[in-house]
Amino acid sequence: MDKKLLREAVIKFTAGIILVGALLFVPAGTLKWSNGWLFMGVLFIPMFIAGIVMYLKAPALLRSRLSAREKEATQQGVIRYSGLMFLAAFIVAGLNFRFGWTSLPAFVVTGAVIVFLLSYLMFAEVLRENAYLSRTIEVQENQTVVDTGLYGIVRHPMYSATVLLFLSMGLILNSIISFVIMLAYIPLIVTRIRNEEEVLERELNGYVEYEKKIRWRLLPFIW
Repeated sequence: MDKKLLREAVIKFTAGIILVGALLFVPAGTLKWSNGWLFMGVLFIPMFIAGIVMYLKAPALLRSRLSAREKEATQQGVIRYSGLMFLAAFIVAGLNFRFGWTSLPAFVVTGAVIVFLLSYLMFAEVLRENAYLSRTIEVQENQTVVDTGLYGIVRHPMYSATVLLFLSMGLILNSIISFVIMLAYIPLIVTRIRNEEEVLERELNGYVEYEKKIRWRLLPFIW
């Protein structure tokens, strides 16, 4: 058991709960917000389970995802603007509840929860398929191209999962305004993918051939 890795994971997980909770419930002005708690549950319970699985089965992957620091300037910009997007979306969702600006039908919220959880499963499958998966754009030692499973459908299934995850967040929080804010993720992830592919074409053997084999980057028949 790597106690240092466990301690780091627990600290970051706890910090995430506190941060997201503050961004949601402080603007809401109350803890009595069912959609806020629903979102906290569907976000952090699967994350907790995934963290345990990685700690027990793939500690190296967990370590790389906890300690990753982006080196590419383009990717640093994507991360910075993504952070601002999340801040705005969460704060606006809380304010939306406090002031009652908009409301969505219950079936929309329920559908968003289903999409969110299915996207989490997709993300977990990507982690299982690709042992080289990292939070940063880099080519690891002895890395090879993965072209089976979801990687046999699109080149970046992890990002496909995150698009579905992020776009469903505002709907779970019952805020169409937050949903619109989260649409900013689409141009951000397009920028990230283009830059990532430049790096992989340059540094990962076989990736150019993989691009010729798998046409779609993010969504089949769309892009």
